Amino acid sequence: MIRATVAAMLVAATLFANALLPAASAQVKPGDIITYENKAKIKDLVSPGTYYKVDQGMSMKIVPTSRLDWPPPFKEATEKYSSQVRLSDDHRSLVAYVAGQPFPLIDPNDPYVANKIAWNNQFRPLLGDDYDLRYFDCETVYGGRNKPYDVIYDITFGHYSGYSFVNRTEVEPTPIDPVFMQNGILWAWLGSPVLAPQQDRGTGGLRYRYADPRRADDFWGWTPRTRRLRRFNEGFASMSTFPFPWNPDHYSGFVAKPEEYDFKFLGEKQMLAPMHAQHSPEHPCATDGGASACPDAWEMRHLYVVEAMPRPGMVNALHSKTVMYMDSEIWWMPMVDNYDRGGQLWENYVYFLAYRDRPVPDAKVAIYPFKRAFVVGAASTDTQSGQASMCYLPSPTAPEKECWYVSMGAVTNADIAPESMVRRAP
Repeated sequence: MIRATVAAMLVAATLFANALLPAASAQVKPGDIITYENKAKIKDLVSPGTYYKVDQGMSMKIVPTSRLDWPPPFKEATEKYSSQVRLSDDHRSLVAYVAGQPFPLIDPNDPYVANKIAWNNQFRPLLGDDYDLRYFDCETVYGGRNKPYDVIYDITFGHYSGYSFVNRTEVEPTPIDPVFMQNGILWAWLGSPVLAPQQDRGTGGLRYRYADPRRADDFWGWTPRTRRLRRFNEGFASMSTFPFPWNPDHYSGFVAKPEEYDFKFLGEKQMLAPMHAQHSPEHPCATDGGASACPDAWEMRHLYVVEAMPRPGMVNALHSKTVMYMDSEIWWMPMVDNYDRGGQLWENYVYFLAYRDRPVPDAKVAIYPFKRAFVVGAASTDTQSGQASMCYLPSPTAPEKECWYVSMGAVTNADIAPESMVRRAP
């Protein structure tokens, strides 16, 4: 069975990675607290951008490694369909994909392993068939070691919603929404409406990802001030705007269109990652000016490291490359680093995950028959200016604490449309 083969390969890969890095791994153990004072212990166990975060005051509590498993329906879809999936003749696109993980068996010696990891990232088990994240907010600060907690911008969203037209494993229609045959959309997300601050109230954004490798993503925006829908150039995807230092390609790890990038496999390592967050809502870090969540649980994980470089003439990206640190079990990136066009470290993203059968401990509705992963916090940092945005999912002040509704039919294919931003606007 695929499931048994995957498990065996992961065990072998983990043992191999441990053999490569015995000294580095031995420097930390469960129970250790990592701060800027002993940061040298973890220099080789985190990305350069994450090391910057620790140097600037983010602390870590080292905990034992715990296994993360896929939702059973996603696992069953992988077993059913993955054997028919292959890369296209130019090795950039997928052929015969339906649902589940495209490439469950990863061979580091495969010349196209980086492309396969990139596609596994596109169709990962985390966000399900549909999702609706309600009431989350992001606080922008100028972080730094022991700086005061001084929020310069605080934005609150009513909804961050998504819908998959393929890779449907839990909510009918499965495994593909018939609408896909007409619109060619693989997935879509909608962030709307902004609830605060008042000057941005009602604003929304929408993204479509198309199956056609030659068709760029569609971006739509709604601003109540002008009361008009606008379509944006795809270059918007890599652009962060003050005072909200996030860009659409990094709202969920790194989700740029794979055909527009060249990928390079940099290796596999045992590294630290925050995969079992202890707090939901997350706690702002008191020792870095609120630029992250800390202290929270970090554990040793087996990660694949892949470099993504924009293809000339394909996408007008502002960065020269992105380095992704991909967890080999849950297929989510706990860390992502961006580099500017001069090759210097520019942006870091850290995602804090929780793994449980409900997104918050006191959930009454969003409860699942199995454990699944939820993003409960995310930090975006401009390492050159020190500006950072810490997002809380859910917000500590949210009027509704359920937060994440994943594969519960809370979002339909008709909900993810430009007109929805107009209807949602307060």
